[in-house]
Formats: sequence, C-alpha cells, structure tokens
Amino acid sequence: MAKQSVKDLRDLGGMHVFVRVDYNVPLEDGRITDDTRIRASLPTLEYLIKGGARLALASHLGRPKKGPTPEFSLKPVAARLSELLHREVPMASDCVGDEVRRHAEGLKDGGVLLLENVRFHPEEEKNDPGFARRLVQDTVSTAFVNDAFGSAHRAHASTEGVAHHVKRAVAGFLMEKEIRYLDMAVHPKERPLVAILGGAKVSDKIEVIEALLERVDALLIGGGMAYTFFRARGYATGKSLVEEDKVSLAAELLRKGTGKIVLPADHLVASKFAEDAERKELPAQECPEGWMGLDIGPVTRRAYTERLRDAKVVVWNGPMGVFEMKPFAEGTLAVARAMADSKGVTIVGGGDSVAAVTQMGLADEIDHVSTGGGASLEFLAGQTLPGVACLQPQTRDGGRGRQDSPAS
Repeated sequence: MAKQSVKDLRDLGGMHVFVRVDYNVPLEDGRITDDTRIRASLPTLEYLIKGGARLALASHLGRPKKGPTPEFSLKPVAARLSELLHREVPMASDCVGDEVRRHAEGLKDGGVLLLENVRFHPEEEKNDPGFARRLVQDTVSTAFVNDAFGSAHRAHASTEGVAHHVKRAVAGFLMEKEIRYLDMAVHPKERPLVAILGGAKVSDKIEVIEALLERVDALLIGGGMAYTFFRARGYATGKSLVEEDKVSLAAELLRKGTGKIVLPADHLVASKFAEDAERKELPAQECPEGWMGLDIGPVTRRAYTERLRDAKVVVWNGPMGVFEMKPFAEGTLAVARAMADSKGVTIVGGGDSVAAVTQMGLADEIDHVSTGGGASLEFLAGQTLPGVACLQPQTRDGGRGRQDSPAS
C-alpha cells in the first residue's frame, strides 16, 4: 500500500519533525569519501526547511559495539551537510538527553539539528520502546519522517519505534521513490518484466529468487551463484565457487523456474584468482580442473543484452563476475550498458550493482538506483520492511486525513 509522504504534512511552520536519514557514509581518516547518501536526503530536507519545519536528524554510522567512539561520530557529516545546505547545522553530542532538548527547543523555523550516532546506545538496535520515546520527547517532535530506506528492513528504535510516539509518521521523498520503483518489480503492471541476479552466493538470494519466479517473465543468472546451478545440472565447475549444501536447492529452483531461469551459455575461466591469470572463454559446461569461472562470456553478454532490449521493466541485483578486476568486468559492464540503453523502466537494486554502475559512469542513465542493499533484497522478496510498515497509508483523500491520528 502507498504511504503518506512529507507532502501530506500540513502547516509545517514551527512543526518539530524527527527525520531518520541514512548517513552511514564511508570514512577514511575522518574524511567522507562518498557523500551520495547525504545528497540523497537533500530534497526531503529542503522541502521541510522551506516549509518552516524544525528538524532533528537521526542516523547511525557503522557498527559501534562499545558505546560512543570518535571513529563512529557523525561530526564529519555535520560539516558536509552544512556545506550542502548552505547553512550551519549544529550537532548535539548525543541523540537523547537534556542537551538535545535544549538544542531542539531553541530551533527556529527552518532550523536543523543533527543528532549523534543513534547506535551509541544499545537500546537503538533492540528497538527499546523507552528509548524510542526519549528520541521523540527530547527532540520535542510531533511528526516522524523516515527517509532512510537503507535501514528500513531493521526494526530499530529510530526507524520503527519512534513511529508509535508521534502524531504523524510519513515517508520522505527518497523512501517514497524507493517504494514506488521497487514495487514495479513486486507488483508488475507492464510486461515483460526481466530480473538479473548475480553476486557470489545462491544462499544470499533464495527468497528473492523464489519470489521473483512468481512474477518475472525471465530471470537471468550470473556471477558466482551461477556455479551452484551449474553443479546442479552436472556441469564441470573446476575450482569455481559452489555452495555444495545448496546444490539440491538449486536443482529444485531450476525445476520450478523451467522456462524462466536463464543460465549463462558460456563463461570466462581463469587459472587463478588474479588479474594476470591465464584466461579462456569456454561453453558453460566446461571448466578445466583447477580453473575457476570469474565472468560470463561473450555469447551470454549478447543474449542478456538482447533480453533487456525489449523488456518493459528490468531489475538488477548483483554483478556478473569479479568486476573489481578489469579482465573480469566485461559481463557486468555489458549488463550496465544494456540497462542504460533499455527503453523500459530500469531499477538497480542496491549492493555491488550500484557500485558497478557508479564506477562505470552509468548511474545517471538508470531510472532508479536503490540506496538499500539488504532492504531492496527483502522488498523484492516480498517481505515486510518494519521501517515502511510503520508509516501511515495513503487514504482515499490522498493521505490528507486528520493530523491528530496516531501513527499506524
């Protein structure tokens, strides 16, 4: 069901809003190396600021296990966010407590406060109701905007718990966009729908494969996970990555997916896992003893490109090979190019696929590049995401119902 968004919040002027963002950015020596997630939050923040709301921003960073530590502080984010918003963004030294309340109560219309890493408190990941209540009370918030799709599959205090302690709980623009595009693969209205799955292991995507088989017209397989399917078909796999305990499952999936699952027809094998390895292009059934498959081959690249050309909706998750090594990146590059050239709706579902299209300079040519790896996989598998389920649904009047109704 569609969720209410920030546009469904009325009379923003003076409203205190708790905004969950995803600022789990990569850091190197205290410097942000990729600010994509910060920039992705700007449309929601700028809309709320323009409306005169008073914002308390919450995020996690990394996986701190021993309480507050400088290496996991959001201070570098506060500096970068100030630059991007062209205004000073003060930062609290904690996410709850008297100091937070003083900062929040002192905000002017359009003011922004960044809270310190919510995971400095173990109660965050436990979704402790008392901690969730403190997050709301200490920021004097009456509304919750969740714009952190990458964390929506986690039932944490700042992603789900706070929704039960505010009058309104709605989606930010990024969250809204994620739901809208990924739903095209979960509830397809246009055909053909083609999915491409790659990556290392079948076990990581069992639920996704089973769910997609009920919806797609074709499911193209690549990456290391293809070799477990190859073993199920009795192909020679050499030293390729095979999940031995998943071979029987792969055989069952092939049976269920007859006519839908498409395996590589050929592959690029290597004498060792290295860029300078000796390489051969061979039919998929062949892999010399001691060699390993590290990419799809040219026949498969052409076949997959052809499949994507006529698709109305394409969703892709997982590289076709070890794309980090140039000799084994052609398969992933071919899929990325085919996605960019496709006339249908194209969706890259998080994870290494995002890194691939970004590195190849093709991200801007994809209709939607998801910000959530695990979240997008669970969404595609048809699972309920706690950070989405807690948001209020659209109503018949477009979501602009009573503002004093409790969060659902």
